[in-house]
Amino acid sequence: MKIGVLALQGDFAEHAAMLDSIGVHPVEVRLPADLDGISGLCLPGGESTTMRHLIDRWALRQPLLEFAATGAPIYGTCAGMIILAREIADGDEPVLPLLDVTVRRNAFGRQLDSFEGELPVPLVGDTPVRGVFIRAPVIERVGPGVDVMATLDDGRVVAVRERNIVATAFHPELAGEPRFHRLIATMAAEHDDPGEGSGRRHHPTRRAGSAK
Repeated sequence: MKIGVLALQGDFAEHAAMLDSIGVHPVEVRLPADLDGISGLCLPGGESTTMRHLIDRWALRQPLLEFAATGAPIYGTCAGMIILAREIADGDEPVLPLLDVTVRRNAFGRQLDSFEGELPVPLVGDTPVRGVFIRAPVIERVGPGVDVMATLDDGRVVAVRERNIVATAFHPELAGEPRFHRLIATMAAEHDDPGEGSGRRHHPTRRAGSAK
């Protein structure tokens, strides 16, 4: 199986290494033609404004939306989550409005305020997930069709799923945590084999709460 990693800017190499470590062939995506033959896609952390400009420079916006419309899974971390959000709280226009959430950028402060933490994520297993938060966004509003996968102790939402779209405010790929990438690989396999059920219709999650 091949899963793409948007390789315009940010920590795409770490996503590729994580995919490789779980037996999935990573494909760096820089041009629309690179989307051919892949079964899923990761959008890495980095600078969301820079990613926005590069997505448009290389005419990727519409091809990415068409790829998502096939039902193939897409996973965004940190800046990748901002790219996927339907609404950005500070007023920027959305890039790929595939996820019915409102995201606020840099919600935890500056680079010096970065931190790591363990979060319960029942969908991916009983053991808490270790995530790295680096100038991380937070989800302020969750749409009715969005499942909350993880929250901080104070209730702030930091991981969600809506059909074939998964997003986290943190970086599991920087913590050596493979379970989100395994989830995407499972969703991609099911999408490739409709007889096993598609990622759009299966793996239901009980909604754990929503941001106000």
